[in-house]
Amino acid sequence: MIKNLLKTSCIASAVVLAVLFYAARIDAAVIRLDDQQAGTTAQPNGDAMARDGKRPMRVMVMGDAVVQAQPDTAILNVSVVTQSRRALDAQTDNANKSDAVIRAVKASAGAGAEVKTSGYNLQPQRVYKENQPPTIVGYEARNTVTVTLSDLTKVGAVIDAASQAGANNVDNVAFTLRKDRPAREQALAEATREALSKAQTVAQALGARVVRVIEVQEGGIIRPLYDAPPMNGREMQMRASNAPTPIEIGTLDIRSQVQLIAEIETAQ
Repeated sequence: MIKNLLKTSCIASAVVLAVLFYAARIDAAVIRLDDQQAGTTAQPNGDAMARDGKRPMRVMVMGDAVVQAQPDTAILNVSVVTQSRRALDAQTDNANKSDAVIRAVKASAGAGAEVKTSGYNLQPQRVYKENQPPTIVGYEARNTVTVTLSDLTKVGAVIDAASQAGANNVDNVAFTLRKDRPAREQALAEATREALSKAQTVAQALGARVVRVIEVQEGGIIRPLYDAPPMNGREMQMRASNAPTPIEIGTLDIRSQVQLIAEIETAQ
């Protein structure tokens, strides 16, 4: 009797395993069928496109634009350079002249200007001879003052005032645009329109039309900075003793670049 029970149990187990095996195969077949149907819906093959009679394509184009604008801010770097055989003498002389330059610049630039010390340096001056160690023959002190002002008509007067007070070097005169948002937006809009126009031109050349814009990326906006040539001590002395320093401001170029990807549709 025990043998009969064992035999019956083995047969039942085999039947259960067989049923599970065939059920798993049926589920796998259903999953493969679902995957094939989903793939056909998401990515139509060539036969489906042929039936539609249209072929979608993608084109990538670049758009560039340049907008000219008037600067609204001037940045000047003027320096006082002094030399002496002793470091203390060079430093003291520089301190006196720099104080006079700062006071003169503040008075000339007006209350709305920003005046600050942007650099100071004291270093030895050396003479080099062949087969001999360098020899210190003196010291040079340099104090640089940066002036930022929005009244561009005062740039020449500030340079003259600094020179008359003891500054003997203009390291840099730059013009920039602080309130540049309207110009940046205009440049970006023009660059976008140019990119779209290019995409339409490409589509027309292929006998197609632009269906939609897939992606637009801003390539960056170049903020303008115009540098005027520097002036050394001799030029500043000549300017101080002659006519006021003329300053031509000019215009700034604000550049924008856009990358556009569009889908175009052509008939087969």
